[in-house]
Amino acid sequence: MPTVSEQLRQGREAKNYTVHQIAEITKIKTEHVRALENGNFEVFTAPIYIRGFVRSYGNAVGLDSQALIKNLEAELALTENLSGPPSLSGPKRGPLDKIMYFLSQLNWRVVLPLGAVALIVLLAIWGFRAAERRAAYDPAAELGPGLYQTNPDTTGETLPIPTNTPPPSR
Repeated sequence: MPTVSEQLRQGREAKNYTVHQIAEITKIKTEHVRALENGNFEVFTAPIYIRGFVRSYGNAVGLDSQALIKNLEAELALTENLSGPPSLSGPKRGPLDKIMYFLSQLNWRVVLPLGAVALIVLLAIWGFRAAERRAAYDPAAELGPGLYQTNPDTTGETLPIPTNTPPPSR
């Protein structure tokens, strides 16, 4: 006896439908239609979706949906993941899942303007402090005191000491 996947494919081909036409008629994603035809049931998160999609697909191509569902139940019983009832606790959640859940609960119409205001305030404080540091910066402070003193061991001309008298006019 052919599998449910083969029956669906044969029914589609008998009606001369393409995968895209079946997807449009049943409102099932094209990827899911292909997964049903290939017998790749692990794509679906729960058996209830598989049953609903097989029923819709079978009705669209004119197959007996009750017989399809009975065959599908027998096939699902042979798979590990889909044979039993779904887990009520779901998969384990990691830290990223918790962060994403927290972010999804925020009211972004309030958070974004507040964040923008906080960013502007922080930039203003940073700019004010940078301006204060620049105003207080003394480039001569890094120079040591020895650079301004003359060395008595060297011989050479020394510059005259400036006076406050005006230069002689000629």
